[in-house]
Amino acid sequence: MIKVYDVICCGSSTIDVFGDTSSELIRIKTKRYMEDHICYPSGVKLLLKDLNFQLGGGGINTALAMVKLGLKVAYLGAIGKDANGDLVISKLKKNKIDFIGVRDKNQTGYAIILDSLIHDRTILKYSGANNHLYYKDINKNKLKTKWFYLTSMVEESFKTLERLAKFAKINGIKVAFNPSNYVIKDYLSHMPYIISKCDLFVCNETEAYILTGLEGKKKQLQAIKRMGAKNIVVTCGGEGASYTNGKDYVHIESHHINVIEVTGAGDTFGSTFVTALMKVPKDFRYALKLAMSNAESVITKMGAQGGLLTFEKAHLKTKNKFKIKKL
Repeated sequence: MIKVYDVICCGSSTIDVFGDTSSELIRIKTKRYMEDHICYPSGVKLLLKDLNFQLGGGGINTALAMVKLGLKVAYLGAIGKDANGDLVISKLKKNKIDFIGVRDKNQTGYAIILDSLIHDRTILKYSGANNHLYYKDINKNKLKTKWFYLTSMVEESFKTLERLAKFAKINGIKVAFNPSNYVIKDYLSHMPYIISKCDLFVCNETEAYILTGLEGKKKQLQAIKRMGAKNIVVTCGGEGASYTNGKDYVHIESHHINVIEVTGAGDTFGSTFVTALMKVPKDFRYALKLAMSNAESVITKMGAQGGLLTFEKAHLKTKNKFKIKKL
């Protein structure tokens, strides 16, 4: 019997290695925006204060967040036929997430996350099998779901994302899309096609600038809205997140909390927002609060999954005072 899922998460899977370097930040300010760079001295050996191994990747992070929130979830991606791939499959099974993707001859994805003094990070990523999800290899009979949640993929796998977005619209499936900055840069001309099919588009403010060439939260939201997405969220790091449905333009402020590590915060925010739309349709203020509650919990723990909340616990945290103001 073919299962029907609440959501199918499509994106990368990696073995994540977290290294605490306590390296300093250098801030570079240009005429258009500001960037933080983690600084490492050349020609020396750096000792890591800590080393931690976890599952990661956008597809895995969103799948784990959503199953924790009580949804029926499948993961669609390409995983290597190696020991790391076996580990990923085992962890998915343990978390009651169905694997409906393919096993590939290339190595399973791998990422090295280097932390800094103020708990920002730089990620060194090897994509491996993640780039080899071919649309022709996907069992279309297993794509029975209410939502697709699409995350960052490149090369052949990006072509598959485009075809999945089209498949979704033909078959009445809702689409969420959360690309990284390198995907937007490399496939800028392709972005409007996928965004036009999105029920939810999520990115951060730097990615929004790359996509639109505009500064200012409201201008960025307006520009992305013109591309056709129904709901848009632009996350703003410690400042919170901005949202529009084309009619309402609002911003939710985040709380001042003790940040341990920010990997996966964006994945958590977007996947929790989708979950809220499923459970409480059209209440975008509640969705913002629920998403912020879960994302704030995640950044108080190491890695993308340690702080994930159940729906009940995230719901309780929405009772905290959140400031939502018009833009």
